[in-house]
Amino acid sequence: MTPSAFNSMAASSPTTVPTRPVAPAAATLPAEHPLRTGATADSSLLVEYRGGRDAQGRPARPERRPVWFMRQAGRSLPEYRELREGTAMLDACLDPAMASEVTLQPVRRHDVDAAIFFSDIVVPLRLAGIDVEIVPDVGPVLAHPVRTRADVEALPTLDDDAFAPVAEAVRRTVAQLGSTPLIGFAGAPFTLAAYMVEGRASRDHLGPRTMMHADPETWEALAAWAADVSGRFMRAQLMAGASAAQLFDSWAGSVGREDYAAHVQQHSAAALSHVQGLGAPLVHFGTGTSEILDLMKSAGADVVGIDYRLNLAEATRRLGEETPLQGNIDPALLAAGPEALEAHVREVIAAGSSAAGHVLNLGHGVPPSTDPQVLTDLVSLIHRIEDERAA
Repeated sequence: MTPSAFNSMAASSPTTVPTRPVAPAAATLPAEHPLRTGATADSSLLVEYRGGRDAQGRPARPERRPVWFMRQAGRSLPEYRELREGTAMLDACLDPAMASEVTLQPVRRHDVDAAIFFSDIVVPLRLAGIDVEIVPDVGPVLAHPVRTRADVEALPTLDDDAFAPVAEAVRRTVAQLGSTPLIGFAGAPFTLAAYMVEGRASRDHLGPRTMMHADPETWEALAAWAADVSGRFMRAQLMAGASAAQLFDSWAGSVGREDYAAHVQQHSAAALSHVQGLGAPLVHFGTGTSEILDLMKSAGADVVGIDYRLNLAEATRRLGEETPLQGNIDPALLAAGPEALEAHVREVIAAGSSAAGHVLNLGHGVPPSTDPQVLTDLVSLIHRIEDERAA
C-alpha cells in the first residue's frame, strides 16, 4: 500500500468508541502499589512508555535503554521446563507460587527491565468455569465452541473474587521485583472471541470473521463479553501491583481495516476502559496489524507495539512522533548469529529514535527453541548501546 493510499484510508475509516456503558476505573491505585510508593514510577521502562517523561510529567531520560521480551517467561528456559514438569499450563497459571516464580525467572537470568506476568489469555475463561485447556503444540482448545446467540447467552458471569489467585501471584511477584516493574496483560476481545468461536487456534479465523457479517448481533454480544472479562483480568493485575498492562491481539491482523473499525475496535476500547485513569501505561500490540495501528492507538493505548513486519520509522510516520513505540526485533534473528543480530538491533534502535519513547522488544514472542544465552547477551548489548550513546 502506498503512503497516499494509506493516508486516504485512514482519513475515511471511522474510529469507534465503546457503545455500551463501562464501569469507570477507580481513581487511585492502592497506597502500597509500587507506582504510588515510587518503587517503579521512574523506572527506565515507564519513562519510555511515557514518551520520555518522569512520574511528574517532566522531561527525563531513562537510566538505560529498556528491553523486555514477550514470552520471556516460558519454554526457552530450562528452569521453567523443570518447574512445570507434570503441571498443565492453566494449572500452572493459577498456582500463585508457580506463576510468580516463572514470572521472575527471566528477570534473574537476563536482567531485563520488566517482568511480564506469566499467564494465558484464556485464564479468564477457565476462571468463569468454561471448559478450556491448553493442549501442547495446539494451543487453547474449548470443549464447546461459542457459535450461536444461545451459546453467548449461556456464557457464565465472572465474579471478581475469581481473580484471587491472579492477584495473589501478582502480589508475590511484585514483593520480589523491587524497582523492576511488572507488566500485566490480557488477550484483546477479538483474539479471545476468535478462540471461542473456532474452539481452537486457526490460521485464517473464518469463523469469527463470518459471524461479524452473518450474525452481527451475536458477534457484538460475544465480543462485549470477551472485552469485559479481559478488561477485568487486566484490572485485577494492575490493582494487585502491576505497573503497566498490555492488550495482546494475536489475530487482529486477519481482519481488514474496515471490519476492524466496525466490529473490533470498540471492544478493544471497552477492554482498555477498565484500566484507564489508573496512572499505569497501557500498551496495545498485535501481529500483522501494520494497516490498523492508528485504530489500535485510538482504542485507548498509550504505547503501540509494532511487530517485525514494519520499520519503526514508518510506524512513527503513521502514528505521529508523540506516540511511544515498543518493538520490534525480528525473532528469526535470534538464531542468525551474533553479528547479524547486533546489526539488526542497531537498525531497530535507529529506526525507533524519532518516536517519543522506545522500548526494545521482539516483534512477536520468544521462540521456544531460543538459546537463553542469546537473550542474555542481547539484553547486555542493548544496555551497552545505551551506554555508548550517553558517553
